[in-house]
Amino acid sequence: MRLTLSGTLAATAAGALVVALAPTSPASAMTPAGDPGAMAAPTTGVEQECFTPDDDLVASARGGQAHDHRSVSAKQQRRIEARTERILAAKGGNGKGKPGGGGGGGGAVQVGGVIPVYVHVMAASNGAGDVSDAQIAAQVDVLNATYAGQESSAAPDTSFSFTLAGTDRFYNNTWHQDGASSKYRKATRQGGADALNVWLVDFDYLGVATFPWDYARNGGIDGVRVQYDSLPGGGIPDYDLGKTATHEVGHWLGLYHTFQGGCTSTNDEVSDTPAQSSPTSGCPEGRDSCSLPGLDPIHNYMDYSFDACYDRFSAGQSTRMSEMFSAYRA
Repeated sequence: MRLTLSGTLAATAAGALVVALAPTSPASAMTPAGDPGAMAAPTTGVEQECFTPDDDLVASARGGQAHDHRSVSAKQQRRIEARTERILAAKGGNGKGKPGGGGGGGGAVQVGGVIPVYVHVMAASNGAGDVSDAQIAAQVDVLNATYAGQESSAAPDTSFSFTLAGTDRFYNNTWHQDGASSKYRKATRQGGADALNVWLVDFDYLGVATFPWDYARNGGIDGVRVQYDSLPGGGIPDYDLGKTATHEVGHWLGLYHTFQGGCTSTNDEVSDTPAQSSPTSGCPEGRDSCSLPGLDPIHNYMDYSFDACYDRFSAGQSTRMSEMFSAYRA
C-alpha cells in the first residue's frame, strides 16, 4: 500500500474518517537525492506511480495510504469482471459465475496453488535495508499462515501456499530508494505469471502491487514492492508483523480493498465483505461507515487496519483469488 512513513504514523478516529486523495505529479519526488542520473519510472497505466501526499493524508488511515495499486474506475471494474468470465469460459468453465461470488468458471478454476516467491533485497550501498534471511523466512511464514486461515476461526483456508524460491541482494542507493523502479524490476524479476516477486525497498510507503489482469501487457514489473521495515521484527510501530505483504499479495491475486467503490452494492466485487465508505484506521470495533448491511470488515487483510487487527480473508475473497489466478496466472 502506498503509506507515507514520514514523521509519526498518527491515525485519526476512524469512525469519521473520509480520505480525500490529491496526488501530485508523479516520478520526480522519488528521484534519490545525490544521484542525478536516477530517473523514477514513468506512469504506465499498470500502476499509479509516486506522489507526495498532503498533511491530511499523512494523518489518515495506515498513516496516510492513498493508492497501493493503479486506480480502477467502476467502468474499468465492469470490464475486468466481464473479461475474467470470458477467459474462464474459454479455459473450459461455464463462464456464468460472477468472479468473487462463488460461482466461478466451473472446471476452469484451479483452487489455490503453490506460489514460488522470489525476494529481491534492494539495500543501500552502505548495507541499510539488508534484511536477514531469518526475516525473509519469517515473512514467508506469515504469508503461509494468513493465506491458510490460521489467525481466526472465521478465516477460510484459501489453499494458496508460498515457498521461497530464491533471494538475491543488490547494493544500489537508487534502487534502495525505489528510483528507476520499472528498470530495476525488469532487470531482476524471475519466473512467469505464477511467480511472486517481492522487492524490499526503503520508500515513503508501506507497499504497492500490480494486478493479475495487467500481467499480459506489462509482466516485466509484475509483483509487489514492500517497505523492508514492515517485515516481521521491523521498526514501524503497528505495521511490523509482516501483514503489509499479505495485503499486497492480495492485490497481486486480484483482490480490491474492502472499501473499493465506497458505499455501493458492487464495492469490491465480493459479496461477503460488507461495504464501507473509507479505509479503517487502527482497530475500531463496531465501525459502521455505510447504511448497507454489515459492519465494516476491519479485521480483513484488504482494509487498512493495524497489522495486529488483521486476521482474515473472507470465503468470497478466497474464491475470487482462485478465479483470478486461474484466469491470469495459471
